[in-house]
Amino acid sequence: MKGAKILIESLLKENVEVIFGYPGGAVLPLFDALYDAPLKFILTRHEQAAAHAADGFARSSGKVGVCLATSGPGATNLVTGIATAHMDSIPMVAITGQVKTSLIGNDAFQEADVIGVTRSISKHNYLVKDINDLARVVKEAFYIARTGRPGPVVIDFPVDIQMQEADFNYPPDVSIRSYKPTYFGHPGQIKKALQLIYRSRKPVIISGGGVILAQASPSLLKLAEKIHAPVTSTLMGLGGFPGTHELALGMPGMHGTVYANMAITECDLLISVGCRFDDRVTGKVSAFAPEAKIIHIDIDPTSISKNVRVDVPIVGDAKNIIGQLLEELNTSKLPDTAGWNEKIKEWKKKYPLVYKKTGRRIKPQYVLEELYKQTKGKAIIVTEVGQNQMWASQFYKYDYPRQFISSGGLGTMGYGFPAAIGAKIANPEKTVVDIAGDGSIQMNIQELATVAAYDIGVKIIILDNGYLGMVRQWQELFYNHRYSGTTLKNPDFVKVAAGYGVKGKRVDKEKDVKSAIKEIISYKGPVLADFLIEPEENVFPMVPAGEAINRMIGGMA
Repeated sequence: MKGAKILIESLLKENVEVIFGYPGGAVLPLFDALYDAPLKFILTRHEQAAAHAADGFARSSGKVGVCLATSGPGATNLVTGIATAHMDSIPMVAITGQVKTSLIGNDAFQEADVIGVTRSISKHNYLVKDINDLARVVKEAFYIARTGRPGPVVIDFPVDIQMQEADFNYPPDVSIRSYKPTYFGHPGQIKKALQLIYRSRKPVIISGGGVILAQASPSLLKLAEKIHAPVTSTLMGLGGFPGTHELALGMPGMHGTVYANMAITECDLLISVGCRFDDRVTGKVSAFAPEAKIIHIDIDPTSISKNVRVDVPIVGDAKNIIGQLLEELNTSKLPDTAGWNEKIKEWKKKYPLVYKKTGRRIKPQYVLEELYKQTKGKAIIVTEVGQNQMWASQFYKYDYPRQFISSGGLGTMGYGFPAAIGAKIANPEKTVVDIAGDGSIQMNIQELATVAAYDIGVKIIILDNGYLGMVRQWQELFYNHRYSGTTLKNPDFVKVAAGYGVKGKRVDKEKDVKSAIKEIISYKGPVLADFLIEPEENVFPMVPAGEAINRMIGGMA
């Protein structure tokens, strides 16, 4: 079999259903093999969009996403998408064409050092130099991408190897001596954690993206209800614990709820599950959970005690470790946390997420609230990055894992629309909505051609304020309203959509929001809706950079 065919057969062995990508000279043999392959290929209009679409497919399905690009500029255009997946621990395999092995290092046409470029932004990468290694490399790549702390793996595939021939023998299993993830918590650490739980009077659980990746949501719900502990979910963890549950605190950190941040500040025990304590969550580290003992559950040992001091580290799979805790939990030893939960209820009443309705310009929060009502809280919400992302995290409640999809660690503008394409392909029967800003949407707006060509029914809601909103907000609050480089002169988005063959709609009055959302949701194909919102609306609450998370602007009386 030729190398190109071996790769295709290997992908089929890994149950790959769809590939997102863009052709070029160094992958022509691969594309020729794809012509007859029983694989769905989605031609995006930019390689960055292919990577984000594979990422969105992976986040919404739990499967490994696959993207494909040619050498040189094709491969380097994947870089932002690979880095985005790496920061958020998303399983992805990125396949890049490469110049002939005899030309590597010669600055040949469309050559780039893909291995060097992606080493720090991927979980692992391979340069295939021998066709006899190819099947093993693919097997290892998928294994590494999906196991332990998931992440993107890059396979750099020279064009001459694609055309060489070898026998196809796909390995039945993988054994990598230097890679042995730990899946169960140490029994001694489980016992120590339980002792802290028994002694706690004011516990809080912080649920991160690792809960969703480990499929630990049902177990986490059971643990929270058993020990009567409120749960705050990070941006990546939204949906890992039901957002409408009485124990739910919403999101913590820079734009989190007041009550989540107050609970973390005053708790005596913080149980972190699959959360790496990003700076947007912790704020000023020395003032983060100052009264608390901390239990940190994570499959990645390098994430534990990296940012925050930890009293009981437990390395392993979140689902397994929560299962171990539940198995050994003695409910007769649990303390009474009724007073603590009552205090949190008071905070929730005193400091709800609120905004002022003027009746003049459309409020973005109202758009999200109405979207939540009309989709009955069951849509898959994908976001761009900025104010649109924060409003989507605050005003739409997520009860299910893999329901909220967003670039967290890297904060990649232009992520949402192509990621929504991947999510819709993975979940064709579900409503998938991209919440976009007028800045972010223009970074990959060419993908309107993709949704039109394949009739991918993604709904795009642009919260259009004429600014790069989040940066403008910082300039307003901390740079004396000096709006440098943040004022936008936008195109007519409705006409742009029409030019691509996509239905467009403009909404500029508050009274039209309900009917517009109803029309958007009921429309079968792709649709772009441009909501002209209050230009200088801000995201509150907000913790200023470097401050403690209980020192919030807005939201505190």
